[in-house]
Amino acid sequence: MNKRIGFIGLGIMGRPMCQNLINAGYSLTVWNRSQPGIDIVVGYGATAASSPKEVAGKSDVVITMVVDSSDVRQVILGTNGVIEGVRAGMTVIDMSTISPKVTREIAEQLAQKEAKMLDAPVSGGDTGARAGTLSIMVGGPEEAFNECLPILEAMGKNIIHIGANGAGQTVKLCNQIACVLNILGVSESLVLAAKSGVDLKKMHQAVSAGAAGSWMMTNLPPKIMVRDFEPGFMVKHQQKDLRLVMEAAQDLGISLPGASLVHQLFHSVEADGNAEKGTQALVTALEKLADVEVKD
Repeated sequence: MNKRIGFIGLGIMGRPMCQNLINAGYSLTVWNRSQPGIDIVVGYGATAASSPKEVAGKSDVVITMVVDSSDVRQVILGTNGVIEGVRAGMTVIDMSTISPKVTREIAEQLAQKEAKMLDAPVSGGDTGARAGTLSIMVGGPEEAFNECLPILEAMGKNIIHIGANGAGQTVKLCNQIACVLNILGVSESLVLAAKSGVDLKKMHQAVSAGAAGSWMMTNLPPKIMVRDFEPGFMVKHQQKDLRLVMEAAQDLGISLPGASLVHQLFHSVEADGNAEKGTQALVTALEKLADVEVKD
């Protein structure tokens, strides 16, 4: 018999993830800080709850998909939070991207209630969320991972158990470093091409098929060339992730110069009022430096 699922956080990512869980036959109880997200997911067949506490009380597994460490802490440990409704043996799966340190703190609090926690951040953006093809990197007890794997398989395809609590979040930060440096490389190549006056489409066709090919190189230039900066993943959310990267680097005493540079360039994008644009808007900061527009 399928476990009853609770889902907290019904934004761009959470809504399609809920739809995929319902399509897989799970019964969902949901909560969100704003009503529109609740209304949409109830339309998919979910049941609304009045608080995270009520979600936990009606579920066997609770999934959280919110923005930042403070949000996860609030919905799980705060007043009327998940922790007030958990029972021994339950599992809480946090699929947000947050601090590995905060993840471990929350896991310790849940363990006092004999509840388990998995940190299971995702990669793939809203496209992967809709298609059910998210990459999911998981930290936490292996027993809980194996028990919840069918649930995760309803939302993703590449699902890897990394290690103990916090390991999933650490690997997600590794993922974000690689992503932003890839976006920077794509953006710089487009700016050079535009300033040189070569055919942008032909440059893209040539480069994306070779050693420089990547998901970013395939998917971002066609959007940038038609000035489509609608978000699959917002600049402000990427900046939150990069803040977490910088905090982790400081804790470990290491230097991450590339990630730091992109963090600063995104500050310029935010200063231009583009915090809610897609991360492909990074190119606009480089366009200003080069006095050119990448446009087909």
